[in-house]
Amino acid sequence: MKWLLLTTLGFLLMLSSDAEAKKPDAAATKALRTLIEQDWRYQLERSPTYASVQGDRRWNTRWDDLSLAALAADQQHSRGVLEKLKKVDRARLSAEDRLNLDLLQKEHETWVEEYGFGWYLFPTNQVGGIPEGIRQPPGLQTAYQLADALRFETVQDYEDWIVRLEGFGTYVDQVIALMREGVRQHKVHPKAIVQRIPPQFEKQLVEDPAKSGFYTPFHRFPPKLSSADQQRLAAAGRKAVQEGVLPALRRFHQFLVKEYLPAAPEAVGVWQLEDGEALYAFLARKFTTTPLTPEEIHALGLSEVKRIRGEMEAIMKRTGFQGSLAEFFQFVRTDPRFYHRTGDELLLHYRALSKRIDPLLVRLFKTLPRQPYAVEPTPEAMAPDVTTGFYYPGSSDGSRPGTYLVNLYRPETRPRWEMVPLTLHEAVPGHHLQTSLATEQLDLPDFRRYGYYVAYGEGWALYCETLGDELGLYADPYDKFGQLSYDMWRAVRLVVDTGMHVKRWTRQQALDYFMENAPRQALDITNEVDRYIAWPGQALAYKVGQLRIREMRTRAEQTLGERFDVREFHDVVLLGGSLPLDVLERKVDAWVAGHAPAGK
Repeated sequence: MKWLLLTTLGFLLMLSSDAEAKKPDAAATKALRTLIEQDWRYQLERSPTYASVQGDRRWNTRWDDLSLAALAADQQHSRGVLEKLKKVDRARLSAEDRLNLDLLQKEHETWVEEYGFGWYLFPTNQVGGIPEGIRQPPGLQTAYQLADALRFETVQDYEDWIVRLEGFGTYVDQVIALMREGVRQHKVHPKAIVQRIPPQFEKQLVEDPAKSGFYTPFHRFPPKLSSADQQRLAAAGRKAVQEGVLPALRRFHQFLVKEYLPAAPEAVGVWQLEDGEALYAFLARKFTTTPLTPEEIHALGLSEVKRIRGEMEAIMKRTGFQGSLAEFFQFVRTDPRFYHRTGDELLLHYRALSKRIDPLLVRLFKTLPRQPYAVEPTPEAMAPDVTTGFYYPGSSDGSRPGTYLVNLYRPETRPRWEMVPLTLHEAVPGHHLQTSLATEQLDLPDFRRYGYYVAYGEGWALYCETLGDELGLYADPYDKFGQLSYDMWRAVRLVVDTGMHVKRWTRQQALDYFMENAPRQALDITNEVDRYIAWPGQALAYKVGQLRIREMRTRAEQTLGERFDVREFHDVVLLGGSLPLDVLERKVDAWVAGHAPAGK
């Protein structure tokens, strides 16, 4: 799916027209809601892997159509939606429907703008795309195994999967065609990124089809399926993997090694693209949902790094450590007391920590989601190339819970002091709580219930890391240091992302700056920097979003004084679904105005 921003200018224009709004009209309301429903169905049908993950089985036999013709058709669809939106009498809509119209309009306007930059010619990287091509909102990892995310309960589920496997070769060939066009237009990921991908595919190139990740559903038949059906389906699945999937993966691996990698540039950063400067400015606006320029974001990052270093030095003194901050970084990176010996021990600690946090939430939250979440290991095939943990949303039909995936690869690189802020961010009250609550708001249209603005979602999750103080989770100074190290990590992002993509920093410059200012392990830092190279601009959203949400809360506390209720504040922020930051800010300001004492 595609999930995008609304700029401040657009909403200033919206505000000016709201003053002229008339009584809601049934015909205008119906026209808008019909268009919203039709567009949502179009998006699901065009993104069948996303629909499947959501629990919608209507297109379970298909992969996303990534042909150049289909992508061009998407643009025509967006232009058509924009034309239809112009015909809706906005002044005759309710305030909520005016917001729905403006959100939908800006999404399609931005998709059209993004298409013009040709970013679709970068369809895969080391953290997403093939092997199983699941589309997810920006901000969420995309390389989770599709076979592990779907329901396999009936014969039809397995037969649909077999047809999908048989069509995998077409999907792969479409991706290769996009990347070949990228080579022709000199739009290729840097070598540091491309060289990470072939080893991932080599793990998929098994001799025995039954050992392929694509075959895993046939290892776990539900008991209600007859033995005859199980044998028939397993044989068909094996044949589909043998004759369709594995040859396609080999073709893609050969293409990567022989054609794509030799065309990859040594330098990193989108500045080297013909329209790189304009592209990055667009991506910064898209992901942060603000008009901040790359230069302003870089300066903000430098300021935040300086502030957080001061707080780190104060925490270091609390621990009694004698030495410089650099020496303290080395100490917490290497001392065995901060590490588990095995991945199993690490997983048990994560699960225990989640159970500890769950009952504390009522202190700060009035409304909690009904959907549960699980804590599971990151799939082994992707663990070496991805971050310490991430969240995978549950399905909309309730058949799969949200999943907090924790990386058990090389436990000697996973310090205990990062576990509390990571869990607050990825599980509760971060991503799981926020996304689950949004999907449970049945009065919102689907594109808003499942929508995801990165600055909102990641800004919220980073804000939640700071709530550990109020929940009593940072009594240990090392845990508090872990929170600051995560805050520093997001501040450093602002500097190195803009540094590489605008200021022409080398990859090594980015690595060195990260190591100097954050105590994270070299493995994590390398994975992080390479993620920023592959996904320019996305990482800017976290810190920008966190600062804006914290500013909203501070203003509300100062204005309301004793009337401020943090549980009510969190409801205001969460129950409208994911929103651009300027829209959220106006929503919070209206709530404050409605509760402020006279004269304020």
